[in-house]
Amino acid sequence: MRSWVFPASAAARQQHDEEEGAALVPPPSPRDPKEDGPPPCKDDAADHPAAVQLDRHYCSSQTSTELQAKPAWWWSSSWSSSRRWGSTVVPTRGVAMVIGGLVFLALFLLVASITWSRGSSWWIHIHLDSSSFLLGGGGGVRQHGRRPPHHASSSAGNLVPIPLSCGNATPSSSSSGTCHRRRAAAGTSPSPSPSSSVELHMSSSQGERAAPPPRCPEYFRYIHSDLSPWRETGITREAVERGRDRAAFRLVVVGGRGYVETYHRVFQTRDSFTQWGIAQLLARYPGRVPDLDLMFNCEDMPELRAADFPVQSEAPPLFRYCKDDATLDIVFPDWSFWGWPEVNIRPWAPLLEEMERESRSLPWPDREPYAHWKGNPGVSAARGDLLRCNVSKEMDWNARVFRQDWGAAIRAGFKDSNLAKQCKYRYKIFVRGRSWSVSEKYILACDSPMLLVATPYKDFFSRGLVAGRHYWPIDPARKCPSIKFAVDWGNAHPAQARRMADEGSGFAREEMSMDYVYDYMLHLLTEYAKLLRYKPTVPEKAVELCPESVACPAQGRERQFMTESRERYVADYEPCTLPPPYTADELRDMARREEEVRTKVQKMMEEQR
Repeated sequence: MRSWVFPASAAARQQHDEEEGAALVPPPSPRDPKEDGPPPCKDDAADHPAAVQLDRHYCSSQTSTELQAKPAWWWSSSWSSSRRWGSTVVPTRGVAMVIGGLVFLALFLLVASITWSRGSSWWIHIHLDSSSFLLGGGGGVRQHGRRPPHHASSSAGNLVPIPLSCGNATPSSSSSGTCHRRRAAAGTSPSPSPSSSVELHMSSSQGERAAPPPRCPEYFRYIHSDLSPWRETGITREAVERGRDRAAFRLVVVGGRGYVETYHRVFQTRDSFTQWGIAQLLARYPGRVPDLDLMFNCEDMPELRAADFPVQSEAPPLFRYCKDDATLDIVFPDWSFWGWPEVNIRPWAPLLEEMERESRSLPWPDREPYAHWKGNPGVSAARGDLLRCNVSKEMDWNARVFRQDWGAAIRAGFKDSNLAKQCKYRYKIFVRGRSWSVSEKYILACDSPMLLVATPYKDFFSRGLVAGRHYWPIDPARKCPSIKFAVDWGNAHPAQARRMADEGSGFAREEMSMDYVYDYMLHLLTEYAKLLRYKPTVPEKAVELCPESVACPAQGRERQFMTESRERYVADYEPCTLPPPYTADELRDMARREEEVRTKVQKMMEEQR
């Protein structure tokens, strides 16, 4: 089988970043005849009425719970050891079972003969057809339950507001932004302690016991993985300070208040919007972020190579936006969740709402039946190579690729660069920038299947994406034919393609809501702080970090986006519950399933030739 080769990244650091560029779950393993219980009931073979009728007939008489409770001999039509064919007395229940079994067998043969006369068996279709390894087997728009809301909304009268005052500063003037000591409003209680996140708590407004917080999305489990190099030894002050030469700033939290020591300037406003997000976290969950001390790098490429640290605990803990399997960097949400003013990308929450409205206004079948990508191809070889897949006189690879000229976009006031207006194609291509790219979340939210050109770089949420459920994998060594095949397949299987689109956009809206972004930050910082083997202190040159210190000096679009993304009220609910680490077996199974999906796609492509 062909190996998936990742294009080499550029050696030199470029001082400009990528911008907006932009379900094949393998079938269940063959059933072991010795395994207890029948196969699960389902109602998702929409393209095969006969199969649906048979499943419905069978499942209508027994719930899935009842079926699983039946012993193996019942499902395999074998008799219990206490009931033999030679018995002189056959109980009435046994007769009923025999009759029922014969009726079921007759119905099965009738349906099979009908479908076989049409040229294929429905059983073979469900288990061997190319669409069978999509999530849910028969495709269709996702019908299973959505992730429950993060928390129940409280009435405004019970919420504690988070003030933001810049004095006499106006959008056209600047202010140093003095941090104010905040006093709890009369009659309110302090924010709950972190240890109570798994407990039920009392509602102050109704005196009723509230529901427990939801379990965090699965990608939160990688928090444990990122911190594992220091799990046994802990983190010393010397280890933290060894990362200073690689860091843009140092963040210290003492007594619930944040402080930042800046080491060097970074590209655009990555650092200020990252710090703005941290200031929002401290205001949203006052007193919940424990004392900590960390170094933060705002550049693209992860640089703590595991090979350079035979003893991994000797690596300096360094926070950044992405990593790969060969590096030890600790992944943190990127700045663009709170806005990217230089390219006019709004904060994630309001942009997500706008994208959802735009997606609903143009149903998937009415979109252009091609794969779309728009961005700066100059930041990586992977993007430059994607230009070859554009339509030409010689070949149509089903891709519509557009070069983004940010200079022209700025001069035109970003008139044609609204991400919410770019969901007009049935498929969206994701290709990495210098490392990862912030564009992935916007592509996922378009309600079109994401064709993901395989990349080793992952940010905090993309590790939770499942090949075949949330995206279609594209071989980076064969981009153009892979894209063409994916589009042809999706157009020929619209129900399955729409299901994948729904899974991807559902992940963006539900698993990646700002509630979960903040909870990821809170859990990561809390787990990190547990590893510190010293008491953090405020550096001599540090300045206090608060909403005023970041927003008040800002002007123009920076101030606008900070206003749009700021938290208005203190959280009166618990964060989601952090799930446990992945086991080694779980990680192996996940890697195996991903490889099975890629192998299946490659096999399908080869069979089409």
